[in-house]
Amino acid sequence: MRQSGILMHITSLPGPDGIGSLGKEAYAFADFLHAANMGIWQVLPMGPTGYGESPYQSPSTFAGNPMLISLDKLAEAGYLDLEGEERYTPENLEQVDYAAVQEHKTRLLRKAFAQSERKLKKAIAKFQEENEWVYDYALFAAIKAHFDLQMWTKWPDEGARMRDPETLKKYEKKLDKEIRFHLWCQYIFAQQWKALKEYVNGLGIKLFGDIPIYVAEDSADTWTHPEVFQLDKDRVPRRVAGVPPDYFSEDGQLWGNPLYRWSYLKQKGYNWWVKRLGHLSKMYDIIRVDHFIGFARYYSIPHGAATAKTGRYIDGPGKDLFITLNKKLPGLDIVAEDLGLVTDQVRELIAFTGYPGMKVLSFAFGADDSNVHIPENIQENTAYYTGTHDNVTALARVKNCTKEELASAKEIAGFEKFKDAPWAFIRTVFESKARIAMAPMQDVLGLDDWATMNRPGTVGGNWLWRMKPGQTTKTLADKLKRLNREAKRQTEE
Repeated sequence: MRQSGILMHITSLPGPDGIGSLGKEAYAFADFLHAANMGIWQVLPMGPTGYGESPYQSPSTFAGNPMLISLDKLAEAGYLDLEGEERYTPENLEQVDYAAVQEHKTRLLRKAFAQSERKLKKAIAKFQEENEWVYDYALFAAIKAHFDLQMWTKWPDEGARMRDPETLKKYEKKLDKEIRFHLWCQYIFAQQWKALKEYVNGLGIKLFGDIPIYVAEDSADTWTHPEVFQLDKDRVPRRVAGVPPDYFSEDGQLWGNPLYRWSYLKQKGYNWWVKRLGHLSKMYDIIRVDHFIGFARYYSIPHGAATAKTGRYIDGPGKDLFITLNKKLPGLDIVAEDLGLVTDQVRELIAFTGYPGMKVLSFAFGADDSNVHIPENIQENTAYYTGTHDNVTALARVKNCTKEELASAKEIAGFEKFKDAPWAFIRTVFESKARIAMAPMQDVLGLDDWATMNRPGTVGGNWLWRMKPGQTTKTLADKLKRLNREAKRQTEE
């Protein structure tokens, strides 16, 4: 089936408390997608945000972000008394103020925890039994808070850093209430997500999630399973991830994530990866694997290097990993993010898996006819985007084109005025051969550069955009529905 969808992260939804949530605004957006005859809703990683509020630098690959919990849903369930509580309303409804949101929502989440933990005790215990990762995450979060949020490799207590059993018992006793709070948050998040997923699926819409290939150095994952990563005896990374110098960056990109010990993982039947993808397969119907090319070969940079220039490529696990995943997790619906330096080795791996790769219309302009992002070169087994969360909006793209690129964009997408470019981009992508056609909500709304979600290589000012209330109109849904019908992407009604 030819599918279409919209990329819209939960943080970007309108609604109370300064950030989008799993509350009524999420259900309303699902209704909008249904009215528009969309079959896919794509979100960014749903974990707690890390450095620079990036969802790609989370302290856990398994946990959910408590800041996305709906306070109104808690009140409806009888877990939180909001009467007399002043709700945070930002002056700017189109941006998230993460510091203010964190302060406001954490206070009310702690109040809800105090009011509801006793009645949820059995349910949380069952949740803990079914999710082996959750206690370690709660303990990690509690100890990290105890040490003023310092990176775990810098905790002053060596026993805590190295997970000495007796030391951990000491902190389990000392930080019991804080641990229970984090367990409660994860239970609540899971329940609200499950309810939303059931509603979305009930409308015939698939939830499309996102998994970064790497985990953050400062994470419960590296603390709990140091054997999985290339760490030294003090648990500091030996080598880290990134990408080499290219046209966009003369120094390359130094991501800093610890690299995997693929030989060890292979010995263990890739069990850690099986658990990771198994968990996400319950959360999502489709999973986008970020930086998929790293499974074919990955760029390895010495820890402490000033830039990515001194790195080298090393072969990844390749086909062996996916043979195992297909055996242990049959039926995974994966999209391979294969943007970047795609070699024959990468192409061979993607062909072996059969996963659709990604192409981006914003990359199609000003190049020769061999450009793989040009509509004429798009293959059916592709997820085709107007742009991703790492691209400027379609409107900003054409405004910043060179003269040659602009002429190319107008010819390829068929528009004359800048304001018409976003919809021309969407139409071009939807009418392509690609089985999956996607557009960020910013492009659907025709927004300019200020609404760009992320600018790679920069810290600060990213992940902020929010949609204003009332923008998902019937007129807009009808317009998208017509396009889906004309592009033969109409889902079953």
